[in-house]
Amino acid sequence: MLLRRVASILVEVFRPDFYPLVGYAILFTFTYLSILPWQFKLWVLSAVCLFTILVPQTLILVVRKSSGWRRKDMHLRHPRLLVCTIKIFSYLLCIYACQDLYVPAFMGAILVVSLMVQCVCVSIGYWHRVSMPCAGGGLIIGSLLSYSHLFVFNPIWWLCASIVLSGALMSSCMLVKHATVTEVSSGTIIGIVCGLLGILVW
Repeated sequence: MLLRRVASILVEVFRPDFYPLVGYAILFTFTYLSILPWQFKLWVLSAVCLFTILVPQTLILVVRKSSGWRRKDMHLRHPRLLVCTIKIFSYLLCIYACQDLYVPAFMGAILVVSLMVQCVCVSIGYWHRVSMPCAGGGLIIGSLLSYSHLFVFNPIWWLCASIVLSGALMSSCMLVKHATVTEVSSGTIIGIVCGLLGILVW
């Protein structure tokens, strides 16, 4: 029972809506960015929370209620496209807000790769279902490798921790019966690729 509860919490924390917030929290806690003034970190986290969680979820709820869609209907093609459009709009607003706060480009890349991995998963989801939480775990691995290349540091310990976290996510998704082995594996691979390409290109 305890193991299942922990697995459920882990899957909820790594929902797609929380990708950017978790990413910035990791940067502000475990890297040299922890020396930044707490006011700046609070402003950034507030803007990210507002534009990547509160605004899109509120708009999606309003659209769902006004259209009469049930929660399970949101997996159909038209609602999913609408949700993706709302998230793209919200993330673009967040990127603009972060630029206004003079957030460095390498930090803004987190928003870009978070949006990228969600759009890729939604697009592929028309033919093959993938695990979004596992894509988040893979995204951390790919982003870590990209940042280690950009800033020339040895990521071995962080990489080991990320791989353990990704494995825990994959196990959790299967434990709570959210996804199969194929779905968690494909989600993780998509996350790694998006993390690698998105940050290096951005």
